[in-house]
Amino acid sequence: MTVAIPVRDGGELLAGTLAALSRQTVEHELLVCDSGSRDGSAALARAHGARVLEIAPAQFSHGGTRNLLVRESRGERVALLTQDAEPADEHWLERLLGGFELGRDVGIVYGPYLPRAGASPAVRGELERWFDSLSPDGTPRVERLTAHERGLPVVQLIGRRGFFTDANACLARAAWEGVPFREVAYAEDRVLAIDMLRAGYAKAFVPDAAVVHSHEYTTLEQLRRCFDEWRGLREVYGWREPAAPSHVMRKLRGEIGAGRRDATLLTLTRHHVVRLVGALLGSRAGALPRWVRRRLSLERRGGFAPLQFDPVSQSTQEGRT
Repeated sequence: MTVAIPVRDGGELLAGTLAALSRQTVEHELLVCDSGSRDGSAALARAHGARVLEIAPAQFSHGGTRNLLVRESRGERVALLTQDAEPADEHWLERLLGGFELGRDVGIVYGPYLPRAGASPAVRGELERWFDSLSPDGTPRVERLTAHERGLPVVQLIGRRGFFTDANACLARAAWEGVPFREVAYAEDRVLAIDMLRAGYAKAFVPDAAVVHSHEYTTLEQLRRCFDEWRGLREVYGWREPAAPSHVMRKLRGEIGAGRRDATLLTLTRHHVVRLVGALLGSRAGALPRWVRRRLSLERRGGFAPLQFDPVSQSTQEGRT
């Protein structure tokens, strides 16, 4: 069993993640890939017993670095975290591994995020509503595609069926060997889920295997983050956020109404208006000049690269047993 983490200047949040891992009930190899930290993150990881791989910052990519971590790991199951995703309790890894017991075909397992203690009401409510929607009754859920569904347009997997996060996940090595991460600029975890489902593997969500993981952004940072996210949705699924005034107003009313118990009307309105503007711009990124995309991106990424998913082969259509 391996826990693998890509790291760069993890700071105090990485320290919290490593401390939480030291308390897990399941013994595991700790593997870290550091891409040029200047704050002592590599030394901190080694002090917690990690085997540390070191690469230059230019060598980092979301999919490629995670492939490196899985390839270099020693476990048949490889749990993935980000440096700021702290296991919520000592049973996190035990519960995450339990997801593989939900079916012989389960190739990937993931759990939810919990908001940090100081998270704003808007962020807290958004996280709680999303992860609660993945399993309204709080029990583990398995998603798989029938042989016929594996040939559906990818856009039909947007939402719960295609959602996956490698900030709190575990992979079966045997599944990864056939379906590794793609070398994509963004949303490598969503792409992996699509590829796994279309290859006949199942995806499990374990609500009790939580990590503490949330971000507080300024208004401009939130706009840029949403631009990146919706550009990724356009690149992966081909999704274009509707811009019709009726749709925009209906969506805003729904989001604000759902969050009224969590935050003030002014705070919610600001949060969701900024989010929607970022979504509208991001899902139209292909029509924007590269320099504009770069300015709008939190990651400073100027590219736009829609994915092409290959047709599902006959052998894949027959499924896995």
